Amino acid sequence: MDETLLLRQIPHSVEAEQAVLGAMLGDERCIPDVVEALHAEDFYLKTNQEIYETIYGMFNFSAAIDPVTVLEQLRRNGYYDETNSRSYLLQLMDLTPTSANVMEYVRIVKDKSLLRKVYDTAGELTALVQQGGESAQTVLDLAEQRIYAIRQGRAAQGLEPLSRILVDVCANLEELSASGSEVPGLATGFGDLDRTLTGMHPSELILLAARPGMGKTSFALNVLLHAGKFSKKAVVFFSLEMSREQLATRLISSEAFLDNKKLMTGRLNQDDWDKVTLAASALSHTSIYIDDNPSLSVADMNAKCRRMENLGLVVIDYLQLMTSSGMGRSYSGENRQQVVADISRALKIMAKELRVPVLCLSQLSRANESRSDKRPMLSDLRESGAIEQDADVVMFLYREDYYNKDSDKHNQAECIIAKNRRGETTTIPLQWLPEFTAFSSLEHSHEEPEY
Repeated sequence: MDETLLLRQIPHSVEAEQAVLGAMLGDERCIPDVVEALHAEDFYLKTNQEIYETIYGMFNFSAAIDPVTVLEQLRRNGYYDETNSRSYLLQLMDLTPTSANVMEYVRIVKDKSLLRKVYDTAGELTALVQQGGESAQTVLDLAEQRIYAIRQGRAAQGLEPLSRILVDVCANLEELSASGSEVPGLATGFGDLDRTLTGMHPSELILLAARPGMGKTSFALNVLLHAGKFSKKAVVFFSLEMSREQLATRLISSEAFLDNKKLMTGRLNQDDWDKVTLAASALSHTSIYIDDNPSLSVADMNAKCRRMENLGLVVIDYLQLMTSSGMGRSYSGENRQQVVADISRALKIMAKELRVPVLCLSQLSRANESRSDKRPMLSDLRESGAIEQDADVVMFLYREDYYNKDSDKHNQAECIIAKNRRGETTTIPLQWLPEFTAFSSLEHSHEEPEY
């Protein structure tokens, strides 16, 4: 055979594929480990794919697995070849006398499968470049998306059989049942809110909207800080308005329960310095990341997040400051409404791709200020009704003393859940702590942390 053709052969290892299947046929005990690591499409040869699919399906239904039962199931599935099937199964078992090294064979099959996916992606991108119909930025975004999907062990797009989805759902239910937790999602740190939302869930777009000065950023930082401290995951804050130093100062104030004005002026006594030092030490042990680039697009954020290991939460402050691309263009009127709609849709897609909750802050229009009851409603979302459509959860912050300085509800706030795809809509009472630029649950009295 021509040497060039050998070099260009699509990556695969027939021997490793056969060794994996032979081990599964000869020792049923190794099957759980194999099905957790491999999918049918990881096999290159169609015959091997069909045998693996058959064993996978039998395993899901707790059927006995041996050469005789697999042969019968192959016949039922329409994969049976009167001439070759029986002899091929026996050949697989002869090739693999022991399952001791099965996970090494699995590693080889998986490695070749990943190389084939990279090979296919490179071919698609090359064809796209040669056609010349797309910009360089579009091709780069697509390349990053495809490579990220490969790294995460899933196809960038495609049909998924219900049988495989049900396996994942049942496994997740077993995990939730075993944990016994009321909050299966990522906790916000506000008890009543967590119980209502059951936490923030992967792939959710959560919108937090309020009028300027109501405390959107403070609330988001509270959620970020709690997730960063207790989730053991990386959390990312994209700030298009405040600098990273301002945000870090607010986090110190919230963590140390130290008056923010003292931190702004630097008028700290020794006790204050001790609190700052301990708070800074605690914060430095979290995986909190801040990006204060004011001209980020969704594509930019998505690209940065794809490179994060163990990502748990993305927070964006705030939607109306974002650009649809990295060009920094400005829009007005209906054009701007369309851009905001495009951005909100892109954020939802980003949440699904990254499989983490995305908490995005948003401004409200002035419509609520013309009403006697100034509590915000979904119709007050600024510039685009598409935001309401794309978001899984829409929350509003409201403080009565923001509008009425003489209100008896001094420093009391409401988190109004106006949309919740997972459950009820309700209002959660909160306590506003302006000196610490923080919120707390209303039923909890203020206690300083013990270091």
